[in-house]
Amino acid sequence: MERIKKLKEFLEANPHDSFLKHALALEFIKLGDEPAARGILEELLTSDPAYVGSYYHLAKLLERAGEKELAISWYEKGMAASKEAGDNHAYNELKAAYEDLIY
Repeated sequence: MERIKKLKEFLEANPHDSFLKHALALEFIKLGDEPAARGILEELLTSDPAYVGSYYHLAKLLERAGEKELAISWYEKGMAASKEAGDNHAYNELKAAYEDLIY
């Protein structure tokens, strides 16, 4: 909980910092509070669609929640964003998870 408190304090000072939002969402996932993590990740990717590191985590969270079609959609958005950014590592990671889900 201390990490979450600190991250929230940092976000108060820098409310548009995508890295801080991503880190906060991962802390909520670690605690098992996936609804909180989902809200943060969805908001982050809506406001900063180029932050490719969050697509995988959001889609995996949606998979665990049984929301297959929505997870597929986020994987596809992430693959497009990572391709646009030239991030082949993220693209390949997203594509592998996507293919595991649909096949």
